[in-house]
Amino acid sequence: MKNFEKEHRNDDKNINNDNQRLATEPVRGLLLKLAFPAITAQIVNVLYNMVDRMFIGHIEGAGADALTGVGVAMPVVVAMTAFAALAGMGGAPRAAIMMGRKKLDDAEKILGNCFSLLIITAVLLTAVVRVFGEPILMMFGASDNTIGYALSYLDIYCLGTVFVLLSIGLNAFISTQGYAATSMLTVIIGAVINIVLDPVFIFVLGMGVRGAALVTVMSQGISAIWVLKFLTSKKPVLKIKLKNMRIRPKVILPCIALGLSPFIMQFTESVITVCFNVSLLKYGGDLAVGAMTILTTVMQFAMLPVQGLTQGAQPIISYNYGAQNYGRIRQTFSLLLKCSLCYTVTMWVICMFLPKFFIMAFTSYQELIDYSVHAIRIYMAAMLLFGIQIACQQTFIALGNAKTSIFLALLRKVILLIPLIFILPVFMQDKSSAVFLAEPIADFCAVMTTSILFYRAYKKLK
Repeated sequence: MKNFEKEHRNDDKNINNDNQRLATEPVRGLLLKLAFPAITAQIVNVLYNMVDRMFIGHIEGAGADALTGVGVAMPVVVAMTAFAALAGMGGAPRAAIMMGRKKLDDAEKILGNCFSLLIITAVLLTAVVRVFGEPILMMFGASDNTIGYALSYLDIYCLGTVFVLLSIGLNAFISTQGYAATSMLTVIIGAVINIVLDPVFIFVLGMGVRGAALVTVMSQGISAIWVLKFLTSKKPVLKIKLKNMRIRPKVILPCIALGLSPFIMQFTESVITVCFNVSLLKYGGDLAVGAMTILTTVMQFAMLPVQGLTQGAQPIISYNYGAQNYGRIRQTFSLLLKCSLCYTVTMWVICMFLPKFFIMAFTSYQELIDYSVHAIRIYMAAMLLFGIQIACQQTFIALGNAKTSIFLALLRKVILLIPLIFILPVFMQDKSSAVFLAEPIADFCAVMTTSILFYRAYKKLK
């Protein structure tokens, strides 16, 4: 009994230390400490997604069609992973807010309910994709030349949906507790396995795109095991417990409401890619769709490190919002905004003046390189301002402001971008360039709107 009481006191001490770190450590050092592993994880995550496409793009005699086929499958993959945001990006900030209010039992109930939601969602998604995969891919812009590659990739990838959702969704609960290094390792472990085994399965074993998909499933499976092992151990403040797994509406529905914004952002990314692919296939053929595959991958590389920065800021903002420490929220946001802007401006300069730096990693076909260089300068034209959009929108989520974050997610992609993809070509002679131009116009309008709404909300913080 004495040993148990001693361990319990030690656990309470550790919990208090973790909480106080979010409340008292200097913001600059704390944000760096939490954001650096998250940024590293995001960069590694993008790299291992890029490695898939780099190897696929260089398959002898089939590289261009194979790359385009996988590009057509990517919207389905992105749509599937978006469901992890409902639980992860919706539940983790709410858990952090509860921790700030010293309600650890409520925070653990949120974790348990989100775990169950991820499992149920994964099973349903796997069934849907296995049954309707081919018609979905044809609707998403696959052609007779590329459908075989797209279907080969998706058939295997969807079998690992449960691993993908668990590793992504639950990893948010690791980083929100301040264990940024552990969260980083979740991604790095899977990435290293993917990068090492990709050339073996694609080229040595001659499996092509099926090999790339199989390696992705294996790497995500190991990442999922790593996450589950950590969240059921004694180390974290919040643990997965059987008693909390029964889904309760009053626990899970607020998480889903808050998670709708990042879900919409990711899911509509899939819908937008489909709109781009369909429109570009009409005006520019497979070459234009192949270029779009490269551009979306470059955009991922440009944006995900900033999202890693916001992941580092989220626990600080959410915890201190729960603790009503508004001055600390202002400090954190100010630093987040400056860092985000510096990064997106830097990436914009590279895309405008050194576009081949990215493009030649994906293809050696000169015609595709030339087309992509022209397209990237249009597509990324407003990227330098996008640090404002991400910093403000993700802070709305960290503050638990579901309504505004959902509106902003819908504004840029659904209200602005999708209509522009189809409207602009009607009024421009260069139809394919008009499709790419939809992106910077929507980005600029979204940044202006987000800035105004955030400024009004920011003044209301006490």
